Amino acid sequence: MHLNSELLFTKYAKKYFKPGIRVLEIGPNSLPSKYYSLVRDRSVHWDTLGLDSSRFKRLTFRSKSEYNYPLDDNSYDIVLSGQVLEHVKKVWIWMKELARICNKGGHVITINPISWEYHEVPVDCWRVYPEGMRALYDEANLKVILSEFEDLDNIQHSIDAITIGQKVNETD
Repeated sequence: MHLNSELLFTKYAKKYFKPGIRVLEIGPNSLPSKYYSLVRDRSVHWDTLGLDSSRFKRLTFRSKSEYNYPLDDNSYDIVLSGQVLEHVKKVWIWMKELARICNKGGHVITINPISWEYHEVPVDCWRVYPEGMRALYDEANLKVILSEFEDLDNIQHSIDAITIGQKVNETD
C-alpha cells in the first residue's frame, strides 16, 4: 500500500470506525493490515476476506468467487477495500456484493488508485474517478457521502480516490 492511500484513509475514513463496530476488510495488504493499525481500537471486531488464492493464511474468510462471498446479508457496519477495485473485472457486480453484506446504515469505503502504473498481477482493469464511483455506488443502492481524489503525500505523486457510501435501502 502506498502512503497516499493511508493519508486518504486517515483524513476521510478513520472517523467512521467507532468502538465496538464490525468491520470487514477485503483484500488486506498484510495481516494485520495497515488500515487496522491506523484505527488502533481493539474493541472493533475486524475480519478479513480474500480469494482462495490469497497468500495470507490467517484470513478470517476465503472466497472462491470475487462476486459472491460466504457471508450473511447485513453482517458488517463497515465494508472496507483499499487497492482492490482495480483488480476486480466486473466492479458493478462486486459493488453490489459489498452492499449486500453491509448493514443498513453501515458504510462501504473504497480506496483505489487513479494514477498508478499498470500492475498486472492478478489483473489490472480499472482506474475509476469520483463520478464513476458515484455511478457504481448508485447501482448498488448506496448513498454516496463523499467521493474525492487527491495527492496528499506530494512525494510519489500518486493520486488515489476514496469513496464512502452509506447503505440506506436494502438491495434487490
